[in-house]
Amino acid sequence: MSNKSARFYTLISIAAALITIALKAGAYFLTGSVGLLSDAAESCVNLVAALVAFWAVSYAAKPPDEKHAYGHFKAEYFSSGVEGALILVAAISIAFAAWNRLFNPQELEQIGLGLVLSLIASVINGIVAVVLLRAGKRLRSITLKADAHHLLTDVWTSVGVVIALITVPLTGWLILDPLIALAVAINIVWAGVRLLRETGAGLLDTGLPKEEQQIIKNILTTYDSQNIQFHALRTRVAGARRFVSFHVLVPGEWTVKRGHALCEEIELTIIKALPGTYVFTHLEPVEDPTSWNDQNLDRTVSN
Repeated sequence: MSNKSARFYTLISIAAALITIALKAGAYFLTGSVGLLSDAAESCVNLVAALVAFWAVSYAAKPPDEKHAYGHFKAEYFSSGVEGALILVAAISIAFAAWNRLFNPQELEQIGLGLVLSLIASVINGIVAVVLLRAGKRLRSITLKADAHHLLTDVWTSVGVVIALITVPLTGWLILDPLIALAVAINIVWAGVRLLRETGAGLLDTGLPKEEQQIIKNILTTYDSQNIQFHALRTRVAGARRFVSFHVLVPGEWTVKRGHALCEEIELTIIKALPGTYVFTHLEPVEDPTSWNDQNLDRTVSN
């Protein structure tokens, strides 16, 4: 499936969410476990998140137009933001249900069958999470990676619920069920906050990771011996795309054609090293003092 698009993987996520909702809801109605109810609620969040992800990756794939010259890649951050918010809402509803059950313990029924259904749902989520995570890294899609991490959180949630279902009949401690549900809620809150932080970083045009910036700097350093210098390096990430810009300072005696050929060479080298990168260069004469006035990132023009 290495040639599949991000949209294909969101459809897998939608299908998995529908199946796990049915399984977990059935397990809840059989056992009456508030832990399983919380697990089913999180799968409902998974479904909504997967639907939003489908829209986001579809919109992000649209080509640039007059109003969006840099493309629509940031649409993916709306998906991760919505998913983060939905996770927090689910956590609140789970905590509310668990809090009520904490003071009104309830006997669990048909635990064996409930465990089977919950475990099947967990296996499905685990497999889909691994598939989405690999695809997200390969396609550089924050939407797929966010969905994968959420599904992995769901798997750990299910593990906690299963432990509670096994422990309650062995110990007779009915309070374990709502306590596990509260622990699940806290875990979900952490996942939601983390997603919202990643979304905010993307919307604020965060630069490339240090290791990727170092790759660019290493490429530029290879031109030092040719009396070619660089400054005003700027980078940012937008969904699956990287944007890089910098100034290229060459001897003033060079022809425009020679300077242009150099910029093309550098741009192609960076794109080859970091696929999915858009590179913008600005050519300047190295001897001209004005070429050095704009080397800082915070250059402004005052009246």
